[in-house]
Amino acid sequence: MSGNVWIYIAVMAAVSFAVRVLPLTLIRGQIRNRFVRSFLYYVPYVTLAVMTFPAIVEATQSPVAGALALVVGVVLAWLGAGLFPVSVCCCLTVLLAELLLVH
Repeated sequence: MSGNVWIYIAVMAAVSFAVRVLPLTLIRGQIRNRFVRSFLYYVPYVTLAVMTFPAIVEATQSPVAGALALVVGVVLAWLGAGLFPVSVCCCLTVLLAELLLVH
């Protein structure tokens, strides 16, 4: 069993190395394609959203409370509220929703 662990670690290291080094070696010049540039621009935002949104809904006792807090946070952020007021309002939304929904 311990021999397999070293193989797994070696494969993970090779994959991590390849993902980071291959783009640097294969793409030498500036990327001029608008589609590829816009795709690369939005990759960090999409990755953050994919990790964050399910955690928001699943972090509460009731998924409905998490979903309500997500909606409140998106609306407040859309209206230009700062990070602290948005987070406080989301926390209060979860508190109120769980008090009302969970008996």
